[in-house]
Amino acid sequence: MIMGTAITIEVVDPDPGVDARALVEHAFAWFREVDERFSTYKPDSEVSRMGRGELAAAGTSPDMRLVLDACAELHTATNGYFDVYATGGLDPSGYVKGWSVRVASERMYAAGGRNHCVNAGGDIMVRGHAPGGGPWRIGIVHPWQADKVAWVLAAHDLGIATSGTYERGPHVIDPFRGVPAEALCSVTVTGPDLAVADAYATAALAMGDRGPAWLATLDGYESAVVTTDGRAMRSAGLPVADPDPPATGPAPSD
Repeated sequence: MIMGTAITIEVVDPDPGVDARALVEHAFAWFREVDERFSTYKPDSEVSRMGRGELAAAGTSPDMRLVLDACAELHTATNGYFDVYATGGLDPSGYVKGWSVRVASERMYAAGGRNHCVNAGGDIMVRGHAPGGGPWRIGIVHPWQADKVAWVLAAHDLGIATSGTYERGPHVIDPFRGVPAEALCSVTVTGPDLAVADAYATAALAMGDRGPAWLATLDGYESAVVTTDGRAMRSAGLPVADPDPPATGPAPSD
Protein backbone atom coordinates (compact mmCIF):
# COMPACT_ATOMS: atom_id res chain seq x y z
CA MET A 1 0.00 0.00 0.00
CA ILE A 2 1.66 3.19 -1.27
CA MET A 3 0.09 6.48 -2.44
CA GLY A 4 -3.10 5.39 -0.74
CA THR A 5 -3.62 2.41 -3.03
CA ALA A 6 -2.53 -1.18 -3.55
CA ILE A 7 0.35 -1.58 -5.99
CA THR A 8 1.20 -4.92 -7.57
CA ILE A 9 4.12 -5.71 -9.88
CA GLU A 10 4.66 -8.88 -11.88
CA VAL A 11 7.88 -9.56 -13.80
CA VAL A 12 8.10 -12.38 -16.35
CA ASP A 13 11.25 -13.81 -17.96
CA PRO A 14 13.75 -11.07 -17.04
CA ASP A 15 16.96 -10.80 -19.05
CA PRO A 16 19.75 -13.20 -18.06
CA GLY A 17 21.44 -12.14 -14.85
CA VAL A 18 18.68 -9.71 -13.89
CA ASP A 19 17.29 -10.00 -10.36
CA ALA A 20 13.52 -9.58 -10.73
CA ARG A 21 13.08 -9.04 -6.99
CA ALA A 22 15.55 -6.15 -7.09
CA LEU A 23 13.63 -4.59 -9.99
CA VAL A 24 10.44 -4.73 -7.97
CA GLU A 25 12.05 -3.30 -4.83
CA HIS A 26 13.50 -0.39 -6.80
CA ALA A 27 10.04 0.30 -8.23
CA PHE A 28 8.47 0.33 -4.78
CA ALA A 29 11.20 2.69 -3.55
CA TRP A 30 10.30 5.02 -6.43
CA PHE A 31 6.61 4.94 -5.51
CA ARG A 32 7.47 5.82 -1.91
CA GLU A 33 9.55 8.75 -3.15
CA VAL A 34 6.62 9.96 -5.27
CA ASP A 35 4.28 9.66 -2.29
CA GLU A 36 6.58 11.75 -0.10
CA ARG A 37 6.75 14.49 -2.72
CA PHE A 38 3.24 14.59 -4.17
CA SER A 39 0.89 13.41 -1.41
CA THR A 40 -1.89 15.85 -0.55
CA TYR A 41 -2.19 14.11 2.85
CA LYS A 42 1.41 14.55 4.03
CA PRO A 43 1.91 18.05 5.49
CA ASP A 44 5.60 18.13 4.55
CA SER A 45 5.19 17.08 0.91
CA GLU A 46 6.08 19.56 -1.81
CA VAL A 47 2.45 19.62 -2.94
CA SER A 48 1.22 20.49 0.57
CA ARG A 49 3.88 23.15 1.07
CA MET A 50 3.02 24.72 -2.30
CA GLY A 51 -0.66 24.63 -1.40
CA ARG A 52 0.05 26.59 1.78
CA GLY A 53 2.16 29.11 -0.13
CA GLU A 54 5.36 28.06 1.64
CA LEU A 55 7.11 26.87 -1.52
CA ALA A 56 7.24 28.55 -4.91
CA ALA A 57 7.29 26.50 -8.08
CA ALA A 58 10.78 27.77 -8.88
CA GLY A 59 12.09 26.20 -5.69
CA THR A 60 10.60 22.75 -6.22
CA SER A 61 12.23 19.55 -7.43
CA PRO A 62 12.72 18.83 -11.16
CA ASP A 63 10.01 16.15 -10.92
CA MET A 64 7.52 18.64 -9.49
CA ARG A 65 8.25 21.17 -12.23
CA LEU A 66 7.93 18.45 -14.87
CA VAL A 67 4.54 17.38 -13.49
CA LEU A 68 3.20 20.92 -13.20
CA ASP A 69 4.27 21.71 -16.78
CA ALA A 70 2.58 18.54 -18.05
CA CYS A 71 -0.59 19.33 -16.12
CA ALA A 72 -0.68 22.83 -17.61
CA GLU A 73 -0.46 21.36 -21.11
CA LEU A 74 -3.21 18.88 -20.33
CA HIS A 75 -5.42 21.66 -18.96
CA THR A 76 -5.28 23.21 -22.43
CA ALA A 77 -5.68 19.89 -24.26
CA THR A 78 -8.84 19.03 -22.28
CA ASN A 79 -10.44 22.47 -22.66
CA GLY A 80 -9.96 23.13 -18.96
CA TYR A 81 -11.56 19.95 -17.66
CA PHE A 82 -8.29 18.54 -16.33
CA ASP A 83 -7.68 21.09 -13.61
CA VAL A 84 -5.28 20.45 -10.73
CA TYR A 85 -6.99 23.26 -8.80
CA ALA A 86 -10.56 21.98 -9.30
CA THR A 87 -10.87 21.01 -5.63
CA GLY A 88 -9.78 24.47 -4.49
CA GLY A 89 -6.17 23.52 -3.73
CA LEU A 90 -3.28 22.05 -5.67
CA ASP A 91 -3.91 18.36 -6.39
CA PRO A 92 -2.10 16.82 -9.39
CA SER A 93 -3.10 13.27 -8.39
CA GLY A 94 -5.01 12.76 -11.65
CA TYR A 95 -1.67 12.84 -13.46
CA VAL A 96 0.86 11.76 -10.84
CA LYS A 97 -0.26 8.15 -10.31
CA GLY A 98 -0.20 7.31 -14.01
CA TRP A 99 3.07 9.16 -14.45
CA SER A 100 4.72 7.34 -11.56
CA VAL A 101 3.65 3.95 -12.96
CA ARG A 102 4.93 4.90 -16.41
CA VAL A 103 8.32 5.94 -14.99
CA ALA A 104 8.57 2.75 -12.92
CA SER A 105 7.79 0.70 -16.03
CA GLU A 106 10.37 2.55 -18.12
CA ARG A 107 13.04 1.96 -15.49
CA MET A 108 12.22 -1.72 -15.16
CA TYR A 109 12.32 -2.19 -18.93
CA ALA A 110 15.68 -0.42 -19.20
CA ALA A 111 17.11 -2.57 -16.39
CA GLY A 112 16.22 -5.84 -18.11
CA GLY A 113 12.67 -6.52 -16.95
CA ARG A 114 11.14 -6.27 -20.41
CA ASN A 115 8.02 -8.29 -19.64
CA HIS A 116 6.01 -6.92 -16.74
CA CYS A 117 2.74 -5.54 -15.43
CA VAL A 118 2.56 -2.68 -12.94
CA ASN A 119 -0.86 -1.96 -11.44
CA ALA A 120 -1.38 0.94 -9.05
CA GLY A 121 -5.05 1.00 -8.13
CA GLY A 122 -6.26 0.64 -11.73
CA ASP A 123 -3.50 2.63 -13.41
CA ILE A 124 -1.78 -0.17 -15.31
CA MET A 125 1.26 -0.42 -17.56
CA VAL A 126 1.97 -3.68 -19.37
CA ARG A 127 5.12 -4.42 -21.36
CA GLY A 128 6.12 -7.45 -23.41
CA HIS A 129 4.37 -10.72 -22.75
CA ALA A 130 2.45 -12.28 -19.87
CA PRO A 131 3.28 -15.67 -18.32
CA GLY A 132 3.01 -18.25 -21.10
CA GLY A 133 4.04 -15.79 -23.79
CA GLY A 134 0.67 -14.31 -24.70
CA PRO A 135 -0.69 -10.81 -24.20
CA TRP A 136 -1.49 -9.47 -20.76
CA ARG A 137 -5.21 -9.77 -20.04
CA ILE A 138 -6.59 -6.90 -18.00
CA GLY A 139 -10.11 -6.89 -16.60
CA ILE A 140 -11.92 -3.56 -16.32
CA VAL A 141 -13.93 -3.62 -13.10
CA HIS A 142 -17.70 -3.65 -13.48
CA PRO A 143 -18.92 -0.40 -11.88
CA TRP A 144 -21.50 -1.93 -9.56
CA GLN A 145 -21.01 -5.70 -9.71
CA ALA A 146 -17.72 -6.25 -7.91
CA ASP A 147 -17.48 -9.92 -8.89
CA LYS A 148 -17.68 -9.12 -12.63
CA VAL A 149 -15.69 -7.23 -15.25
CA ALA A 150 -17.12 -4.87 -17.85
CA TRP A 151 -14.46 -5.66 -20.46
CA VAL A 152 -11.29 -7.74 -20.72
CA LEU A 153 -8.43 -6.14 -22.64
CA ALA A 154 -5.46 -7.92 -24.21
CA ALA A 155 -2.22 -6.05 -24.79
CA HIS A 156 1.55 -6.34 -24.97
CA ASP A 157 2.69 -2.70 -24.57
CA LEU A 158 -0.01 -0.39 -23.31
CA GLY A 159 -1.05 2.05 -20.60
CA ILE A 160 -4.55 1.52 -19.15
CA ALA A 161 -6.15 4.09 -16.83
CA THR A 162 -9.60 3.95 -15.26
CA SER A 163 -11.35 6.72 -13.37
CA GLY A 164 -14.72 6.13 -11.77
CA THR A 165 -17.20 6.80 -9.01
CA TYR A 166 -17.88 3.20 -7.99
CA GLU A 167 -15.33 3.06 -5.14
CA ARG A 168 -15.12 6.62 -3.78
CA GLY A 169 -18.43 7.98 -5.01
CA PRO A 170 -18.60 11.15 -7.14
CA HIS A 171 -15.27 12.83 -6.32
CA VAL A 172 -14.03 14.26 -9.63
CA ILE A 173 -15.01 17.92 -9.77
CA ASP A 174 -16.42 19.59 -12.86
CA PRO A 175 -14.20 22.70 -12.68
CA PHE A 176 -16.75 24.86 -14.49
CA ARG A 177 -19.61 24.07 -12.13
CA GLY A 178 -17.61 23.42 -8.98
CA VAL A 179 -19.54 20.24 -8.15
CA PRO A 180 -18.78 16.51 -8.53
CA ALA A 181 -19.55 15.08 -11.97
CA GLU A 182 -22.08 12.23 -11.81
CA ALA A 183 -23.20 11.35 -15.36
CA LEU A 184 -20.44 8.75 -15.92
CA CYS A 185 -19.50 6.08 -13.41
CA SER A 186 -16.50 4.55 -15.20
CA VAL A 187 -14.09 5.84 -17.84
CA THR A 188 -11.16 3.76 -19.13
CA VAL A 189 -8.56 5.21 -21.49
CA THR A 190 -5.76 3.21 -23.11
CA GLY A 191 -2.72 4.48 -24.97
CA PRO A 192 1.05 4.70 -25.16
CA ASP A 193 1.50 7.23 -22.33
CA LEU A 194 -0.21 6.11 -19.14
CA ALA A 195 0.16 9.55 -17.53
CA VAL A 196 -1.75 11.16 -20.39
CA ALA A 197 -4.35 8.36 -20.40
CA ASP A 198 -4.86 8.92 -16.67
CA ALA A 199 -5.45 12.64 -17.17
CA TYR A 200 -7.77 12.02 -20.13
CA ALA A 201 -9.88 9.59 -18.07
CA THR A 202 -10.18 12.14 -15.26
CA ALA A 203 -11.09 14.92 -17.68
CA ALA A 204 -13.74 12.83 -19.44
CA LEU A 205 -15.31 11.90 -16.11
CA ALA A 206 -15.44 15.61 -15.21
CA MET A 207 -17.12 16.40 -18.54
CA GLY A 208 -20.06 14.14 -17.78
CA ASP A 209 -22.36 13.55 -20.75
CA ARG A 210 -19.91 15.34 -23.05
CA GLY A 211 -17.08 12.99 -22.13
CA PRO A 212 -17.71 10.14 -24.60
CA ALA A 213 -17.88 12.45 -27.62
CA TRP A 214 -14.67 14.18 -26.55
CA LEU A 215 -12.89 10.87 -26.06
CA ALA A 216 -13.79 9.91 -29.63
CA THR A 217 -11.70 12.85 -30.92
CA LEU A 218 -8.44 11.71 -29.30
CA ASP A 219 -5.64 10.54 -31.55
CA GLY A 220 -3.81 7.39 -30.45
CA TYR A 221 -5.97 6.73 -27.39
CA GLU A 222 -8.94 4.37 -27.08
CA SER A 223 -11.68 4.41 -24.48
CA ALA A 224 -14.55 2.61 -22.77
CA VAL A 225 -17.30 4.28 -20.78
CA VAL A 226 -20.14 3.16 -18.54
CA THR A 227 -22.76 5.79 -17.73
CA THR A 228 -24.63 6.09 -14.47
CA ASP A 229 -27.87 5.14 -16.23
CA GLY A 230 -26.36 1.85 -17.44
CA ARG A 231 -25.15 2.46 -20.99
CA ALA A 232 -21.84 0.87 -22.00
CA MET A 233 -19.84 2.11 -24.98
CA ARG A 234 -16.32 1.75 -26.32
CA SER A 235 -14.19 3.00 -29.19
CA ALA A 236 -13.63 0.70 -32.15
CA GLY A 237 -9.89 0.36 -31.51
CA LEU A 238 -10.10 -0.69 -27.87
CA PRO A 239 -8.08 -3.94 -27.57
CA VAL A 240 -10.95 -6.06 -26.33
CA ALA A 241 -10.14 -9.73 -25.76
CA ASP A 242 -13.64 -10.99 -25.00
CA PRO A 243 -17.00 -10.11 -26.52
CA ASP A 244 -18.68 -7.00 -25.27
CA PRO A 245 -20.85 -7.45 -22.16
CA PRO A 246 -24.62 -7.28 -22.24
CA ALA A 247 -26.34 -4.11 -21.09
CA THR A 248 -25.10 -3.36 -17.61
CA GLY A 249 -28.30 -1.93 -16.23
CA PRO A 250 -28.48 1.31 -14.25
CA ALA A 251 -26.43 1.83 -11.14
CA PRO A 252 -28.37 1.16 -7.94
CA SER A 253 -29.62 4.26 -6.20
CA ASP A 254 -28.25 5.19 -2.77
